[in-house]
Amino acid sequence: MSTIDEAVPLNREPEQESEQEPAHAVRIISNDAQAIAVAHELAARLSKDAAVRDRERRLPHDEVEWFSQSGLWAITVPKEYGGAGVSFVTLTEVVKIVAAADPSLGQLPQNHFGLVDVIALTGTPEQKRFFFSQVLAGKRFGNGFSEKGTKHVLDLKTRVTRDGDDYRVEGTKFYSTGALFAHYVPVLGLDEGGKGWLAYIPQGTPGLTVIDDWSGFGQRTTASGTVVLHHVRVPASHVFPAHRVSDEPTLNGPISQILQASIDAGIAHAAVADTLRFVRERTRPWVDSHVERAADDPLTLREIGRLHIQLHAADALLERAARVLDEIAEQAQTSEDDVARASVAVGEAKVLTTETALLAGEKLFELAGTQATLAEHNLDRHWRNARTHTLHDPVRWKYHLVGNYYLNGAKPARHPWN
Repeated sequence: MSTIDEAVPLNREPEQESEQEPAHAVRIISNDAQAIAVAHELAARLSKDAAVRDRERRLPHDEVEWFSQSGLWAITVPKEYGGAGVSFVTLTEVVKIVAAADPSLGQLPQNHFGLVDVIALTGTPEQKRFFFSQVLAGKRFGNGFSEKGTKHVLDLKTRVTRDGDDYRVEGTKFYSTGALFAHYVPVLGLDEGGKGWLAYIPQGTPGLTVIDDWSGFGQRTTASGTVVLHHVRVPASHVFPAHRVSDEPTLNGPISQILQASIDAGIAHAAVADTLRFVRERTRPWVDSHVERAADDPLTLREIGRLHIQLHAADALLERAARVLDEIAEQAQTSEDDVARASVAVGEAKVLTTETALLAGEKLFELAGTQATLAEHNLDRHWRNARTHTLHDPVRWKYHLVGNYYLNGAKPARHPWN
């Protein structure tokens, strides 16, 4: 992956930080095959109580620890800094596997991976050494990006301003996925000139308050609530020039988008799997079908076939997009044309993963029947999770992005939503 050289000057050594280390040893994953194997192992553990956690909105504190101690949160740390530096094909597969087990847990490291990329793109050598070692030790990044009540997602009121040798952060964030479980809460704000900066704020910093007030009907255990910043001081060693990942051609936007698509694909897989199980084990055949089992109903078979075809198409476009990112990342430099090509490939995948997740969540009830609506099964969580997560960015604009690129050669705007 191409990197942007020197960022902000360091005014104090980051190694002097004294944040507590995780209580248990963290596994170090060394290659792509190991990452996939660990993801399957973890997913089997996470899936057992996923429906109960959703029903009771039981925040997954223990499960998040299992997840980060598994080493999976560190798989994108570059090899030269001791990480596995896995491919995007592997990264998307890992996220999809975990999201199929529990999509809330699948979403928690979404921003973390994007923030690791920001460090790789804009950090000084000292910042990279410090923060990558933190990630390898099991530290987690949360999210303080979006705000409520503004004109659009890029209209930010939070300010990150220089204050002597440090920075000062003021503002209020919402949709702060992962912040409650994070060791660092990276907060995006603007300076006096309107440029974006990311301050990686250690949990427990005076003036930083994380509030669990997320009430969304889906992705219920992500704790995507409010972060309040009041006179928060951050050392310059913890601040990164976020504006550079959009001002210059980088893959940060497509990376953010492909991770979202991977979560949606995982939700779709989970919904289809529960549909098959319920139809085989519980659903009664329709009286006019004249068959003994619902699984032999010809119209049900037709819809199951349709679901699988669309699911496999979504998987194929997701893998294709990841391969485009891998191809570009291997180049010495990333051009504007490269970023546009990547954004379009990811946009195509995003359309199908979104539509397939929503379709699978709805078709489950049509094919499984009235019994599937009983609260004891909590099968509506699949549609609720899909509907909530796919609202991150509207698919109608993905159609526009793709069409405008192929018809008019228009390059997509560079930001995290493309």
